[in-house]
Amino acid sequence: MTEAILVYKPGMVVKVHQKIKETNTKGEEKERIQIFEGIIIAAKHGLEAGATITVRKVSDGIGVERIFPIKAPVVAKIEIVKQFEVRRAKLNFLKKGGDFKRKMEEKKV
Repeated sequence: MTEAILVYKPGMVVKVHQKIKETNTKGEEKERIQIFEGIIIAAKHGLEAGATITVRKVSDGIGVERIFPIKAPVVAKIEIVKQFEVRRAKLNFLKKGGDFKRKMEEKKV
């Protein structure tokens, strides 16, 4: 089975599907998939084995960032929702809040 080679870039809005194992009170393990949707603010190491993306979202007025390894077995899939055209490699200006729409322009995917 051939896998499409995708390069994740800052400015992409993605949904990361992550496998989570939980144990209930009886000690039985259950596996579920949790979706984390946000914008990529940093992508490191391209397509190497240790490649990671930093995804940021604002949940209930609080900024949440998570670092996901791209090729880890806990990441079921990463789907691209939309893409913004940005001029920076690291989008740390999103952490300050404010009006970032003037620095980001949506690009056709």
